[in-house]
Amino acid sequence: MIDVLRLALIMATPLCLAAMGGYTSERGGITNIGLEGLMLMSACVTALCSAHFGALGGVACGVLSSTLLSILHWLSTQKYRIDHVISGMAINAIAAGGTNFLYGKFSDPNNSGKLVVMPTNYFVVAAIIVPFLLWVNSKYGRFGIRLMAAGSDPDKARLMGTEPITIRFWGLTATGIFCGLAGSMLVSEVQAFTDNMTAGRGYIALAALILGGWRPIPTFVACLGFGFLSALRVQLDGTQIFGANIPAVWASLPYIVTIVALAGFFGRNRTPAGIGKL
Repeated sequence: MIDVLRLALIMATPLCLAAMGGYTSERGGITNIGLEGLMLMSACVTALCSAHFGALGGVACGVLSSTLLSILHWLSTQKYRIDHVISGMAINAIAAGGTNFLYGKFSDPNNSGKLVVMPTNYFVVAAIIVPFLLWVNSKYGRFGIRLMAAGSDPDKARLMGTEPITIRFWGLTATGIFCGLAGSMLVSEVQAFTDNMTAGRGYIALAALILGGWRPIPTFVACLGFGFLSALRVQLDGTQIFGANIPAVWASLPYIVTIVALAGFFGRNRTPAGIGKL
Protein backbone atom coordinates (compact mmCIF):
# COMPACT_ATOMS: atom_id res chain seq x y z
CA MET A 1 0.00 0.00 0.00
CA ILE A 2 2.91 2.33 0.76
CA ASP A 3 4.25 1.76 -2.75
CA VAL A 4 0.87 2.65 -4.24
CA LEU A 5 0.68 5.89 -2.26
CA ARG A 6 4.23 6.85 -3.20
CA LEU A 7 3.49 6.16 -6.86
CA ALA A 8 0.21 8.08 -6.59
CA LEU A 9 2.03 11.16 -5.30
CA ILE A 10 4.56 11.00 -8.13
CA MET A 11 1.84 10.55 -10.76
CA ALA A 12 -0.22 13.36 -9.25
CA THR A 13 2.69 15.83 -9.30
CA PRO A 14 2.55 16.89 -13.00
CA LEU A 15 -1.25 17.00 -12.78
CA CYS A 16 -1.11 19.30 -9.76
CA LEU A 17 1.45 21.65 -11.29
CA ALA A 18 -0.52 21.88 -14.55
CA ALA A 19 -3.79 22.35 -12.64
CA MET A 20 -2.26 25.24 -10.70
CA GLY A 21 -1.34 26.72 -14.08
CA GLY A 22 -4.95 26.34 -15.11
CA TYR A 23 -5.98 28.05 -11.88
CA THR A 24 -3.90 31.20 -12.49
CA SER A 25 -5.28 31.35 -16.02
CA GLU A 26 -8.97 30.66 -15.50
CA ARG A 27 -9.27 32.51 -12.19
CA GLY A 28 -8.14 35.57 -14.10
CA GLY A 29 -10.85 35.08 -16.71
CA ILE A 30 -9.07 33.21 -19.54
CA THR A 31 -10.34 29.78 -20.54
CA ASN A 32 -7.33 27.55 -21.09
CA ILE A 33 -7.54 24.13 -22.70
CA GLY A 34 -3.95 24.52 -23.87
CA LEU A 35 -2.39 23.07 -20.71
CA GLU A 36 -1.63 19.88 -22.63
CA GLY A 37 0.36 21.76 -25.26
CA LEU A 38 2.28 23.82 -22.70
CA MET A 39 3.36 20.67 -20.87
CA LEU A 40 4.35 18.91 -24.08
CA MET A 41 6.45 21.80 -25.36
CA SER A 42 8.25 22.09 -22.03
CA ALA A 43 8.96 18.36 -21.96
CA CYS A 44 10.49 18.47 -25.44
CA VAL A 45 12.64 21.56 -24.83
CA THR A 46 13.75 20.25 -21.44
CA ALA A 47 14.94 17.02 -23.04
CA LEU A 48 16.76 18.84 -25.84
CA CYS A 49 18.43 21.48 -23.68
CA SER A 50 19.43 19.27 -20.75
CA ALA A 51 21.95 17.57 -23.02
CA HIS A 52 23.71 20.91 -23.55
CA PHE A 53 23.02 22.95 -20.41
CA GLY A 54 22.62 20.30 -17.72
CA ALA A 55 19.59 19.39 -15.64
CA LEU A 56 18.85 22.86 -14.25
CA GLY A 57 19.44 24.55 -17.60
CA GLY A 58 17.12 22.07 -19.28
CA VAL A 59 14.32 22.81 -16.82
CA ALA A 60 14.86 26.58 -17.22
CA CYS A 61 14.65 26.32 -21.01
CA GLY A 62 11.57 24.11 -20.78
CA VAL A 63 9.82 26.57 -18.47
CA LEU A 64 10.78 29.45 -20.76
CA SER A 65 9.33 27.72 -23.83
CA SER A 66 6.09 26.96 -22.01
CA THR A 67 5.86 30.53 -20.73
CA LEU A 68 6.32 32.00 -24.21
CA LEU A 69 3.61 29.72 -25.57
CA SER A 70 1.33 30.72 -22.69
CA ILE A 71 1.92 34.41 -23.43
CA LEU A 72 0.94 33.68 -27.03
CA HIS A 73 -2.40 32.45 -25.68
CA TRP A 74 -2.76 35.72 -23.73
CA LEU A 75 -1.89 37.76 -26.82
CA SER A 76 -4.38 35.96 -29.06
CA THR A 77 -7.27 36.14 -26.60
CA GLN A 78 -6.74 39.57 -25.02
CA LYS A 79 -5.21 41.61 -27.84
CA TYR A 80 -6.65 39.96 -30.94
CA ARG A 81 -9.80 38.68 -29.21
CA ILE A 82 -9.65 35.19 -30.65
CA ASP A 83 -12.05 32.72 -29.04
CA HIS A 84 -10.36 31.20 -25.99
CA VAL A 85 -11.15 27.59 -26.89
CA ILE A 86 -9.91 28.00 -30.46
CA SER A 87 -6.72 29.63 -29.19
CA GLY A 88 -6.19 26.77 -26.73
CA MET A 89 -6.69 24.22 -29.49
CA ALA A 90 -4.14 26.10 -31.61
CA ILE A 91 -1.64 25.98 -28.73
CA ASN A 92 -2.08 22.21 -28.50
CA ALA A 93 -1.69 21.82 -32.26
CA ILE A 94 1.45 23.99 -32.33
CA ALA A 95 2.95 21.94 -29.50
CA ALA A 96 2.07 18.59 -31.06
CA GLY A 97 3.57 19.45 -34.43
CA GLY A 98 6.39 21.60 -33.09
CA THR A 99 7.73 19.06 -30.63
CA ASN A 100 7.68 16.32 -33.28
CA PHE A 101 9.74 18.55 -35.59
CA LEU A 102 12.11 19.91 -32.95
CA TYR A 103 13.00 16.58 -31.38
CA GLY A 104 13.42 14.89 -34.74
CA LYS A 105 15.58 17.75 -36.02
CA PHE A 106 17.80 18.53 -33.03
CA SER A 107 18.01 15.35 -30.94
CA ASP A 108 21.17 13.28 -31.20
CA PRO A 109 20.29 9.88 -32.74
CA ASN A 110 23.61 8.45 -31.53
CA ASN A 111 22.81 9.24 -27.91
CA SER A 112 20.58 6.42 -26.71
CA GLY A 113 21.39 6.86 -23.03
CA LYS A 114 19.20 8.49 -20.40
CA LEU A 115 19.11 12.25 -20.01
CA VAL A 116 20.66 14.18 -17.13
CA VAL A 117 17.57 15.47 -15.34
CA MET A 118 16.45 17.06 -12.09
CA PRO A 119 15.42 14.64 -9.31
CA THR A 120 11.66 14.16 -9.20
CA ASN A 121 11.60 14.96 -5.47
CA TYR A 122 12.05 18.67 -6.24
CA PHE A 123 8.93 18.66 -8.39
CA VAL A 124 6.96 16.72 -5.78
CA VAL A 125 7.82 19.29 -3.12
CA ALA A 126 6.83 22.11 -5.48
CA ALA A 127 3.50 20.42 -6.24
CA ILE A 128 2.73 20.21 -2.50
CA ILE A 129 3.77 23.78 -1.65
CA VAL A 130 2.34 25.71 -4.63
CA PRO A 131 -1.39 25.07 -3.94
CA PHE A 132 -1.03 26.37 -0.39
CA LEU A 133 0.89 29.43 -1.56
CA LEU A 134 -1.80 30.19 -4.15
CA TRP A 135 -4.51 29.76 -1.52
CA VAL A 136 -2.77 32.20 0.85
CA ASN A 137 -2.20 34.62 -2.03
CA SER A 138 -5.86 34.47 -3.07
CA LYS A 139 -6.90 35.37 0.49
CA TYR A 140 -4.31 37.92 1.51
CA GLY A 141 -2.03 38.71 -1.45
CA ARG A 142 -2.55 41.75 -3.66
CA PHE A 143 -1.98 39.81 -6.87
CA GLY A 144 -4.26 36.96 -5.84
CA ILE A 145 -7.11 39.29 -4.92
CA ARG A 146 -6.74 41.23 -8.17
CA LEU A 147 -6.64 37.97 -10.15
CA MET A 148 -9.88 36.87 -8.51
CA ALA A 149 -11.44 40.26 -9.27
CA ALA A 150 -10.43 40.13 -12.94
CA GLY A 151 -11.95 36.67 -13.29
CA SER A 152 -15.13 37.48 -11.37
CA ASP A 153 -16.10 40.81 -12.93
CA PRO A 154 -13.58 42.65 -15.14
CA ASP A 155 -15.76 45.78 -15.31
CA LYS A 156 -15.86 46.16 -11.54
CA ALA A 157 -12.15 45.39 -11.40
CA ARG A 158 -11.51 48.38 -13.66
CA LEU A 159 -13.59 50.60 -11.40
CA MET A 160 -11.33 49.50 -8.53
CA GLY A 161 -8.27 50.63 -10.50
CA THR A 162 -7.19 47.17 -11.67
CA GLU A 163 -6.47 46.52 -15.36
CA PRO A 164 -7.67 42.95 -16.11
CA ILE A 165 -5.51 42.56 -19.22
CA THR A 166 -2.34 43.26 -17.23
CA ILE A 167 -3.36 40.95 -14.39
CA ARG A 168 -4.18 38.23 -16.92
CA PHE A 169 -0.76 38.63 -18.50
CA TRP A 170 0.94 37.81 -15.22
CA GLY A 171 -1.58 35.04 -14.60
CA LEU A 172 -0.71 33.45 -17.95
CA THR A 173 2.98 33.90 -17.18
CA ALA A 174 2.44 31.88 -14.00
CA THR A 175 0.51 29.33 -16.06
CA GLY A 176 3.50 28.89 -18.33
CA ILE A 177 5.85 28.46 -15.36
CA PHE A 178 3.70 25.84 -13.63
CA CYS A 179 2.96 23.90 -16.82
CA GLY A 180 6.63 24.13 -17.72
CA LEU A 181 7.55 22.49 -14.43
CA ALA A 182 4.92 19.82 -15.07
CA GLY A 183 6.41 19.01 -18.48
CA SER A 184 9.93 18.90 -17.04
CA MET A 185 8.68 16.53 -14.35
CA LEU A 186 7.52 14.06 -17.02
CA VAL A 187 10.98 14.04 -18.57
CA SER A 188 12.63 13.65 -15.16
CA GLU A 189 10.40 10.70 -14.35
CA VAL A 190 11.38 8.60 -17.39
CA GLN A 191 14.65 10.39 -18.30
CA ALA A 192 13.59 10.58 -21.94
CA PHE A 193 11.20 12.31 -24.31
CA THR A 194 8.69 10.63 -26.59
CA ASP A 195 6.03 11.99 -28.92
CA ASN A 196 2.79 12.85 -27.12
CA MET A 197 4.26 11.83 -23.78
CA THR A 198 1.77 14.03 -21.92
CA ALA A 199 -0.93 11.53 -22.98
CA GLY A 200 -3.87 13.71 -22.00
CA ARG A 201 -2.54 14.81 -18.62
CA GLY A 202 -3.31 18.43 -19.44
CA TYR A 203 -6.99 17.59 -19.85
CA ILE A 204 -6.95 15.56 -16.64
CA ALA A 205 -5.44 18.57 -14.84
CA LEU A 206 -8.24 20.74 -16.25
CA ALA A 207 -10.81 18.22 -15.00
CA ALA A 208 -9.19 18.32 -11.54
CA LEU A 209 -9.45 22.12 -11.58
CA ILE A 210 -13.17 21.88 -12.36
CA LEU A 211 -13.70 19.20 -9.70
CA GLY A 212 -11.92 21.45 -7.22
CA GLY A 213 -14.24 24.32 -8.03
CA TRP A 214 -11.38 26.52 -9.24
CA ARG A 215 -9.86 26.48 -5.73
CA PRO A 216 -6.21 25.49 -5.12
CA ILE A 217 -6.53 23.10 -2.17
CA PRO A 218 -9.57 21.10 -3.42
CA THR A 219 -7.91 20.96 -6.85
CA PHE A 220 -4.78 19.52 -5.23
CA VAL A 221 -6.92 16.85 -3.55
CA ALA A 222 -8.59 16.04 -6.88
CA CYS A 223 -5.15 15.63 -8.47
CA LEU A 224 -4.20 13.22 -5.71
CA GLY A 225 -7.34 11.25 -6.52
CA PHE A 226 -6.42 11.04 -10.19
CA GLY A 227 -2.89 10.06 -9.22
CA PHE A 228 -4.21 7.30 -6.99
CA LEU A 229 -6.40 5.93 -9.81
CA SER A 230 -3.40 5.90 -12.15
CA ALA A 231 -1.16 4.27 -9.54
CA LEU A 232 -3.80 1.66 -8.78
CA ARG A 233 -4.10 0.88 -12.47
CA VAL A 234 -0.32 0.37 -12.73
CA GLN A 235 -0.25 -1.74 -9.56
CA LEU A 236 -3.11 -3.99 -10.67
CA ASP A 237 -1.92 -4.36 -14.25
CA GLY A 238 -1.49 -8.04 -15.06
CA THR A 239 -2.94 -9.28 -11.77
CA GLN A 240 -5.93 -11.57 -11.42
CA ILE A 241 -8.97 -11.43 -9.20
CA PHE A 242 -10.89 -14.69 -8.72
CA GLY A 243 -8.88 -16.18 -11.57
CA ALA A 244 -9.73 -13.42 -14.05
CA ASN A 245 -7.49 -10.65 -15.37
CA ILE A 246 -8.20 -7.06 -14.39
CA PRO A 247 -10.36 -5.67 -17.23
CA ALA A 248 -8.73 -3.25 -19.68
CA VAL A 249 -11.16 -0.52 -18.60
CA TRP A 250 -8.87 0.11 -15.61
CA ALA A 251 -6.34 1.69 -17.97
CA SER A 252 -9.01 4.14 -19.15
CA LEU A 253 -10.45 4.92 -15.73
CA PRO A 254 -8.67 8.29 -15.17
CA TYR A 255 -9.78 9.43 -18.61
CA ILE A 256 -13.36 8.25 -18.06
CA VAL A 257 -13.49 10.25 -14.84
CA THR A 258 -12.06 13.24 -16.76
CA ILE A 259 -14.85 13.08 -19.36
CA VAL A 260 -17.48 12.74 -16.66
CA ALA A 261 -16.02 15.71 -14.76
CA LEU A 262 -15.83 17.93 -17.84
CA ALA A 263 -19.43 17.02 -18.68
CA GLY A 264 -20.48 18.38 -15.28
CA PHE A 265 -21.87 15.17 -13.82
CA PHE A 266 -20.07 15.62 -10.50
CA GLY A 267 -22.22 18.56 -9.52
CA ARG A 268 -22.28 22.14 -10.63
CA ASN A 269 -19.26 24.13 -9.53
CA ARG A 270 -19.43 27.88 -9.86
CA THR A 271 -17.38 28.87 -12.88
CA PRO A 272 -15.62 32.25 -12.49
CA ALA A 273 -18.26 34.73 -13.67
CA GLY A 274 -15.86 36.81 -15.73
CA ILE A 275 -14.24 33.98 -17.62
CA GLY A 276 -14.10 34.70 -21.33
CA LYS A 277 -14.99 38.39 -20.85
CA LEU A 278 -12.70 41.30 -21.70
